Amino acid sequence: MAGGLAGLRARRRAQSTDYWPGFVDAMATLLLVIIFLLSIFMIAQFFLSQQLSGRDTVLNRLNAQISELTELLALERATSGELEDTILGLQASLSDAEAEQTRLLGLLESSSGAADAAGGRASRLENLLDDEKQVSQEALAQVELLNQQIAALRRQIAAANAALEASEAKEAESQAKIASLGRRLNAALVQRVQELSRYRSDFFGRLREILSQRSDISVVGDRFVFQSEVLFDSGSEDINPAGQTELDKLADAIQELSVQIPDEINWVLRVDGHTDARPLSGTGRLRNNWELSAARAISVVRYLIEKGVDPKRLVAAGFGEFQPLEEGETPDVLARNRRIELKLTER
Repeated sequence: MAGGLAGLRARRRAQSTDYWPGFVDAMATLLLVIIFLLSIFMIAQFFLSQQLSGRDTVLNRLNAQISELTELLALERATSGELEDTILGLQASLSDAEAEQTRLLGLLESSSGAADAAGGRASRLENLLDDEKQVSQEALAQVELLNQQIAALRRQIAAANAALEASEAKEAESQAKIASLGRRLNAALVQRVQELSRYRSDFFGRLREILSQRSDISVVGDRFVFQSEVLFDSGSEDINPAGQTELDKLADAIQELSVQIPDEINWVLRVDGHTDARPLSGTGRLRNNWELSAARAISVVRYLIEKGVDPKRLVAAGFGEFQPLEEGETPDVLARNRRIELKLTER
């Protein structure tokens, strides 16, 4: 009996010893498999990080080139619409690539919990990176094309700048010539004005000698003034006999002056008609002071032409009552405002 119990115990110990080595081997094998899978995952992560780092470098280089191209193209917006469209397309592609990179990084972070899924994801990522490399190569080709087009634009701009500089130089030379001509013209005009002033002084001096006996004929500034009563009856545009006598003297003086003044001085004798402020009756041919003043000035001009004065040297103007010598309603003031003025001037 005791011997049977001892044999049973021996058999149980033998059976227990046989399970333990197999369990240890199984656990060791499982641990090696796990370590192998983790090694594969770490290697895949390493290669994936290298690929992503290289891709970031390419993308940064592309961003820098595109930024430079954008600044250059901004200077040629008028002729680079198609180039801007290409740049926008590249920027859109880069934005898509950056979005895809962000998505891939998210996938990479989420793959750390599953070693088996990491292998498949790494394969997809490699395919995606290959596609992105192809896109990057196409983008680089487009950038190179843009660089060539920009170089051509720069050459065109340089040629345009050279032509512009030549044009500006010619313009500056022309401006200098114009300024010189202007100075000479101004000097000639000043000389002619001075000559005309001298002849005006001589003319008025001659008129003073001829008409010195009349108190109602005077010199006011640069004008020789006849009171209307010297030439016209009240309200009339017809020159009276006494006025014709005075205008005969004036015509002789003008003809003497026309001989003395050189032909290059383009002078005229302006005859200005003025009235007082009292309105006309309106029943005659002339309706208002405008018409009366103009008609009297024209009558003087016509009479001088009849006496041999060149019509090209005469001008008639009517001012009505709107250019009085004095303000007031007294008979003396009204008489002084009714006048014919002669002014020697340049046309």
